[in-house]
This record gives sequence, structure tokens and C-alpha cells, in this order.
Amino acid sequence: MIAPAVAVHTHGQRGQQWQQRVQGQCPLLVLTLGFTATGLIPGISAAGATPADRQWTALADAEFMVNGPTPRPTFPLPPLTAGASPALISRAVVAGQQIPLTLLNAGLPHPPSVPHLDLGGQPARCLTSGSALPLEQVQQLWHRGLALGHQLAATPAAYLLLAECVVGGTTTALGVLTGLGIEAGGRVNSSHPTCNHRQKQQLVQRGLIQAGLGSAQAAPHPLAVVAAVGDPMQPVVAALALAASRSKPVMLAGGTQMLAVYALMQALAEVEHCAWQPANVVVGTTRRVAEDPSGDTVGLAQLTDACLMASQVSFQRSRFAALRAYEQGYVKEGVGAGACAIAASLYQGWDQIRLLAAVEEVLVQKAAWE
Repeated sequence: MIAPAVAVHTHGQRGQQWQQRVQGQCPLLVLTLGFTATGLIPGISAAGATPADRQWTALADAEFMVNGPTPRPTFPLPPLTAGASPALISRAVVAGQQIPLTLLNAGLPHPPSVPHLDLGGQPARCLTSGSALPLEQVQQLWHRGLALGHQLAATPAAYLLLAECVVGGTTTALGVLTGLGIEAGGRVNSSHPTCNHRQKQQLVQRGLIQAGLGSAQAAPHPLAVVAAVGDPMQPVVAALALAASRSKPVMLAGGTQMLAVYALMQALAEVEHCAWQPANVVVGTTRRVAEDPSGDTVGLAQLTDACLMASQVSFQRSRFAALRAYEQGYVKEGVGAGACAIAASLYQGWDQIRLLAAVEEVLVQKAAWE
């Protein structure tokens, strides 16, 4: 019986079958870290109260996911405008259900303080430059991702949860979706309670024009779109999912960013003649993303032909205001929070009460060290 804590919003039968295949089995969480200078634009993101804070978000999330709350972290979780980091949710699940975790550095300004695999990438420039990343590096990340995807598919894990941490990544997601010819304007999400669509759209249009992709022409190569207006996480996760899907179920763990990755997968599979199994790939996120009234996640999933599912967990009854802020739309997703909540339900049958208790316990531990 499929967990009622998960709602399938598109491709219902495919989503139900996917859940049945993995129910009761342990996944491997793969967290790909990246950086784009787009995330430093004032007001672009709520994943860090200031642009200076947002420089360290991915490093802090990586350390927290591995070590949990500690007295003197190398990179403390950054202060937020409101609420708490979604890393609390993912950490609670990984620690409570002993789900293995692998960290990938696709392109950060500084190396993480915890064990990780460095893929040799670099941080992306702001997408308004129209040259966010060198094309050669995007190609290298793509090929490294394919090789690693084959390796991960050979691990004992029943399925893969492919998560990300890229501050400003919903804007680069809009850039890639638009560059691929998908009408994503007004549909993407944001870490703000109300999505800053106008700001995102203006930035993306500047970048596409700078790259020479702003007018009608022959469709660019998908990796050229990433090089123009994307970030280093995107080619890595697209490659991981494509390669692993040939033999294992995969959940793209996130909202708008992973719908962009799914669209990138489709485009790359076609132009690069990559065999893959679309039925093995779903996108998993939070209810707050799927039902965000200031975006259209479900419509975007329909446009990209992705199977979208969402955890139905609510923090409305939490005794902590920082967790109740999730229900007000602050920092709706990140670090695979929604997918980890889905996995918690499917693997060990955690219900709403058990998951909330686990997340609150992590928050209490964190507060004890502050």
C-alpha cells in the first residue's frame, strides 16, 4: 500500500508504480553542491538573510548534513529572513533512518569541510553575463556525471535521491528552461513567500540576450544553454540521473530546479543519443512547492512531462515558530527536504507525527549549541 503522506501531481500511474518499486527499501542520497554569483544579487533569494550570508549556504548545508548540530561548526547555517534551513528536515531523515549520503562538489568558491568528491568544476558567474560557465567545463561536468552515474547505479542502494544546494538556483533554472524553449515564466518557485518573478525574468532575458540566445534561431545545444545561463549542478545531476536510470529508480530531489534538470535530461538524451529509462525518474518535492500559489509547479511539470510528487508533511502544529514558518512559504525546499520526507515515509513508514518529532529534535540539538 502506497504511503498517503505522498501526493502524485502528474503522471499518477507512473508515480504510484515508482513508489511501489521502492517501498520499504533504502535509498542513497547524493547531494550535489554548486554556486552561482546570481545568488548574490540583492533580493534574489531568502536562503540567507544577506548576499554575504548566501556565499556560505552550500558549505554550511553540507557540513550540517554530515555532522548534524555541533558546538563550533566551520560553516554555521546562515541566518534567514524567517524560518529554518530545510537542511534540518533532510538531516533528521538521514540520521534517523541511517540513509547513506554522498556529497559532490560541482563548483564551489571554497571546498566543503566534510568528506566529498570534487568534480573539478568552478562557481558560475552571474547569469546576466550570458557566459556563466566555460562550455568546456560544462562538457567535462556532463561526462564526469555520466561516469559517476554508472558507478552509483552499481551500489547496493535500491534507488537514488539526487539533491542539490545552489543558492539562486531557481533563477538559473528559469534561465535553462527558457533557453531550452520552455515557457517557464511565472511558473518557477522561490525561497520567498511570494515569488519574485519579475526580477528573475529580467535577469534571465539579459543573460540570454548577452549570450545571443534571445532571438529566434536554431535551437542551441543544451550544454551551451547551461554554459550561458546555468550553474554547475545542472549538467552533473542531469548526467547522474540519465546514466543511473538505465538500471535504478531515481528521484530528482527538489522543485523548480529539478524540473529544469529533467528538461535538460530530455534535451541531452535526444541530441547526445543517450539511452535512459524515463519511467525510472520522478521529481520529489515539498507540498509547499507543489501548491505554491505564486508559482505553477504542477503546470511546469506538465510542460516538461515530468512525474511530480510531493510530501504532504505539515509543520503547522510544530511548537517552534521557525518550523511553522515553512507553512508561510519561507524557504519552501532545499537540500532534498521534500524527497527526504517522501523517502522517510516509503522506507521506514514515518508518519507526520514521527517526522515532525525527528525534525524538532534536530532543531533542539542545534539550539543547544548556539
